[in-house]
This record gives sequence, structure tokens and C-alpha cells, in this order.
Amino acid sequence: MKNSTTIGFIGAGNMAYAIISGLINTGFSTENIKISDTNASLLSLRKQEFNLEVFTDNLALACCCDVLILAVKPQVLADVCQALKGALKPNTLIISIAAGVRAHDIDRWLGGDNAVVRTMPNTPALLNQGVTGLFANKCVNDVQKELATSILNSVGQSLWVSEEGMLDAVTALSGSGPAYFFLMIESMAKAGVALGLDEATAQTLSIQTALGASMMANTSNESPRELRANVTSPNGTTQAAIESFQDQNFEMIVTHAMRAAFDRAGKLASELSDSD
Repeated sequence: MKNSTTIGFIGAGNMAYAIISGLINTGFSTENIKISDTNASLLSLRKQEFNLEVFTDNLALACCCDVLILAVKPQVLADVCQALKGALKPNTLIISIAAGVRAHDIDRWLGGDNAVVRTMPNTPALLNQGVTGLFANKCVNDVQKELATSILNSVGQSLWVSEEGMLDAVTALSGSGPAYFFLMIESMAKAGVALGLDEATAQTLSIQTALGASMMANTSNESPRELRANVTSPNGTTQAAIESFQDQNFEMIVTHAMRAAFDRAGKLASELSDSD
């Protein structure tokens, strides 16, 4: 990614903060990062943190950017895009991180024939450990795809899907996924307390176990199934726990939960599309 590329953010919230931090950490110049928000105190904070040029007018921001990252709440995205109609530079790349809003609707609100990349990042991006699903509409060229990849890779890993509907599956797995693991950590800690541990000890053990297991899964050449088998000694304590999980149909519980998230993502997209 060239440092001469000007990247503008509409919305100065947590995900914008994460991506800006990631870009700067990878060597991208703050001179070519600009940000706009209606919240003056938040803009002042971002200016203080990163020494960025800030705007309160989205139109003024948009007309000087090669890439425009839409980092606003999904419910206001239609109004934001419609206000930008006709104001974008030619060949501006639009990257949306607004959950559930379809690329077709973003393009339509902007006036049509815009290069739009819709993304589904997750909150570990705040630690540069995120994973992002991306979908490009037909107006996005190969150079713009590489640019979008570079931007999102600054906060972790990114993966492209060929069908936009698959972003609902990404949402169900990685977008909502951190909450599933937080629930598991919370539940393990509570169970530890019930077994006699104090709360602080149980929470530390639970969090560190989750961290260590994730690191092993990420760095090992073995699959998660193989790693699980390695620590499951016949007739041992782990086997007793795994069998209890399986007796409660743990795999189906996870499947049903992700299906619920998937279905809700599709419904939200339809509702947001109809809202304008």
C-alpha cells in the first residue's frame, strides 16, 4: 500500500481506532489518514492520540480521499451515504465495516457504480489479532482488492468470500465468535468457583487456559481435533469431561447457536435495506 494513498474514516469509534492504530504500526503515514465524526470530543481525542486531520463535515472529508472507510452504526449508514452522493472522487474505494448492510444498498445510496468492499471484522482487531471477512462488488478492481486486504491485514488476518451471503456465515462464526469464547471462559470460571476455587483464581485459570489453547491451535501443524485427542487420555479426567459435553450434544448446541446468528444477520440486512 502506497503512503500516498489518502484514507478517510467516517466514524471515529473503536473499530476506526483499531484500524488507524494498525495502519500506523505498519508504517502508514498519519499525514494521509483523515477522520470525520459528529462527536466533537471523540474527534478531539483521536486528534490528540494520532495527530490526524479531523473533520466535522463528511463531504469535506470525502472529496479529498482515495479510500473512504464507513465506520458508523448500521442504522445511520443510509443517511451518511445519501449525503455523500455525487461528492466522491472518481475511483474512490468504499470500505464498509457496518455490520449487516449489503454492498448493493451502499452503492445504491451513493448513487451507483461505486467500488464497494463490505467487511465483517471482529473486536480482537483492537489488539491487532482480528480476523475479517471481505466481499467486493463488481466495480472493485484487483488493485483495490489488494489495497483493502492491506488495510484490514493491519489489524490481523483477512479472508475474501465470493458470495456476499457468506458474510452472514462469517458474522455467525468470527464476528459474533468472541462472545462465545467469553461465555465459555465465564462458565468455566463459575464452575471452578463451584468446585471450591476463589473467584480470582478461577478466572485467571480460565482466561490463561483459553489463551494457551488458542495459541497452540494457531501455531500447531495439528488440527484442533488432533490437539484435543492429544490431551484426552483414555479413562482420564479430560475424557470424562468431553464425554459429558457430548452427552449434552455440545456440537449441536454450537451449531444451533451459529445458525441463530446466521439467520439474524440475514434478517437484519433485509430490515436495513428496507429502512430507506
